Amino acid sequence: MTPSAGSGCTAAPRQQQKQKQKQRRSRRRCHSPGRDSQALSALGDFQTLPLELFQMVLNYLSVKDISMLSMVSKTISSRLINYISTSSGSRRLLLQDFHNPELPGRKEGASILEHYKSLGLLLKRCTLLLPTRDRLKYVHKVLSGVSCFKLNGCASPLHCLGLQCYGVFLQILTAGWDELECHRVFNFLWELSNLARKVQTVVSSKPGSARRLELRIRLFCRGVLLPPGGHRSDSAFWLTRILKPWPMVNQARLLYLIFGPVSSLDGHVVWQKMIEGPTDESSLKGLADAIKLLYGTEAREWTADDVISLVDELSVVPQEWLMENNARLLLLSGNSICFTFLASKAVNGRAVELARLMVFMALVCEKDLYCMDWAVKMMQKVCKVFSTPWERSNFLQCLENTFAHMLMDMLQAVLSGQRDEEDGGFLNLFHLVNAQANFHKEILYLAMGNNSSS
Repeated sequence: MTPSAGSGCTAAPRQQQKQKQKQRRSRRRCHSPGRDSQALSALGDFQTLPLELFQMVLNYLSVKDISMLSMVSKTISSRLINYISTSSGSRRLLLQDFHNPELPGRKEGASILEHYKSLGLLLKRCTLLLPTRDRLKYVHKVLSGVSCFKLNGCASPLHCLGLQCYGVFLQILTAGWDELECHRVFNFLWELSNLARKVQTVVSSKPGSARRLELRIRLFCRGVLLPPGGHRSDSAFWLTRILKPWPMVNQARLLYLIFGPVSSLDGHVVWQKMIEGPTDESSLKGLADAIKLLYGTEAREWTADDVISLVDELSVVPQEWLMENNARLLLLSGNSICFTFLASKAVNGRAVELARLMVFMALVCEKDLYCMDWAVKMMQKVCKVFSTPWERSNFLQCLENTFAHMLMDMLQAVLSGQRDEEDGGFLNLFHLVNAQANFHKEILYLAMGNNSSS
């Protein structure tokens, strides 16, 4: 009896002890902060405000201040994501006065472009912890209501800053992203705008037959993917993504479409500009800058042969250019590209074509007031490419013959009266005579200088 009684006496206190332990654990759980309380503490002083008041406070902060606030905690960042998606947040942040770029009520000099730079930084910080695919989906959801961000969204695209704002927004959003993420961004935008099919339509049609679509593609590529002021490495990456999927002939068409000269009246691409007559530097600068970009070290997917082939193909878009325009493009593209292009002609035995190009380069130097000794030194470098003295001598003979034939042709045209005010035949003859004189003068200086130094 004793043992059973003793065991019964000890069992009750043990049960009571267990119950007390459960109560203590329960009290500790009640007093320890849970997930909700941790989330509230992450809000800091904002935890005392209802959500509606919190969002009202945001209306008094600048976009840059909201962007800084998003870095305080994950909880605040998620609240800001929700705020951006609301109708009041969209009205506050997604400004759409793209045809009147100065924003009322903002500091002096602040523009809508600066606003979208700040917005890009805000969304970059808010979505920092999301995978790239989810970030893009969220950004698209936020921006999908802005019609001027779409390829065909604006009725007056030439007078609209929408695509440029979209471009600087993406520029800030993707800054620092690795190449794989940027590939995903490009593919996302390409599919979203259905650009593959639209570009295919343009490059397979006669130049100028789809003028409206050409203009839209040009503005989208220049505004969104290649915004001005971007880093060269970024611009090289996006331009490569645009061009590389296509054959070389289509790459040349696209390059001209995006960077070629446009009409000052309606902004459409002027396809006949390089065929109808000599053009000026401003018409070729965009193409030259793009060629230099692809030839530079930033464009790792392009070889020198690729770029030279592209320049060669470009010179027949949409038909064969005037040789003077070819020469002017080479001069604007820089010494390295110019020499590589000329050297390729020499290596391939195209001495007559090389001589004509060299004469027109001298003519461009005379017309555009470049130093003629540059053309002579370029000729001297090219002469070293020839493997035999006969090839070099043949090239120099072709050069002199080209000068003589061009002078005779121009003189005959002037004497026969086949000139008018627009043709400028007499002026061209004047420039060519001076170009030949100055070209040979520099050769004499070079020869006499070498003789005197020896």
